[in-house]
Amino acid sequence: QLIPFLRDKNPQVRQIALSNLLGQTLEGSPHRNIFYHGLGGTGLQKPKETDIIRDLKLLCRDQLAVAHDAFRALVNLSDSPLLVPFLSEPAFLTFLVSYILNADSILADLASMLLSNLTASSSPCTALLALNVPILKTPSSPSSFFPTLARSGTCFAPVPYPPGEPQDILALPLLIEAFVEGASMDPSGDRASRKRKGELHFLASVFANISTSPAGRTFFITSRPTDPLNPNSTNEYPLAKIVAFTEHQDTIRRGGVASTLKNCVFSSQVHRAILSPDTETVVVPPSTLSAPGIDALPYILLPLAGPEELDLEDQEKLPSALQFLPSTKKRDPDPVLRLTHVETLLLLCTTRWGRDYLRDHGVYEIVRGAHMEETVDKVSEHIERLVQLLKGDESAETVDGCDVVRVGDQDDDDDDEDNRIEEV
Repeated sequence: QLIPFLRDKNPQVRQIALSNLLGQTLEGSPHRNIFYHGLGGTGLQKPKETDIIRDLKLLCRDQLAVAHDAFRALVNLSDSPLLVPFLSEPAFLTFLVSYILNADSILADLASMLLSNLTASSSPCTALLALNVPILKTPSSPSSFFPTLARSGTCFAPVPYPPGEPQDILALPLLIEAFVEGASMDPSGDRASRKRKGELHFLASVFANISTSPAGRTFFITSRPTDPLNPNSTNEYPLAKIVAFTEHQDTIRRGGVASTLKNCVFSSQVHRAILSPDTETVVVPPSTLSAPGIDALPYILLPLAGPEELDLEDQEKLPSALQFLPSTKKRDPDPVLRLTHVETLLLLCTTRWGRDYLRDHGVYEIVRGAHMEETVDKVSEHIERLVQLLKGDESAETVDGCDVVRVGDQDDDDDDEDNRIEEV
């Protein structure tokens, strides 16, 4: 009986109806089935979108109170595989991304949470990789723009309105720029005075989800212009823009970045680009475009590093960011993230060049201290595997042109289910 009121002309009526329906969108709610009822689709018949889902998508463009509850409802419902195709159809996905990109969007964090949930499925990830959004560049600032399809009751058009015709721009590089800007804001500051209203931490989970596919990994390690709006700007790997957030205070942000980094190193071809310093230019095949190295090792090691004092000789091996750390330095408190970084190091050990680089830059010295303090068995076991690769006697073989490692005294159960490194 409440559903027809979602289309009432009075915004207060829409708000009251939606606020009473919101509680039923949670998993396990007794009346959650009303959001699936009439979904249709039997046999060869394609499922059809229900009126209530269409209404909720439209209400995301409504006034603040209504849009807030509409976004929350869709975040709750987006865990259903039945609804994902309707929530990731081109028109709504373009609105969702455009809304996140606009710096003035008040509910951008809820929108990025919804996008995170949707990209847990492969189809939205594929769509997002190819998605272009129409934008208008702002004459007063070449680096700013207005995504035209973001306009809604909580995201107004700029005044004066930018002149010219909208230009279609690939969305993902713009999302990375917005993600970086979101981290630069003081959480204790006044939201009204911020350049960007949302912190966009959940975009880290979007990047992690995208990087589970080969096409997604290719995007993050393919050289692109640093400024998405200026094709003539210097080239950079998109992954280089986000690796610094492995030490961020927000668990969602640093966890998503750690997972993205780990997923990218599944391809051994990118190891040199990921580890090389930004003073060197590297090419990742099959691309022929070069870009500065990502220099990711300090950001992998810092979450594993503690306050231990090292000999001067050992200190000199370390990247400069890890030398002479203060006595207040703490390791990442989340064991899942510590394990993720250790697994990243294990994957970087799959090439001889990678192992030598890790040895020469003090990885053993850092993980030795981490192992002494580790309280979680699974993390300790993976550190021990890493130490065997770094310190064990190895003989290199070549099979089909690939470097194969035989490490002395390595456990026979390294390929067991519990030890397998998986994409996250």
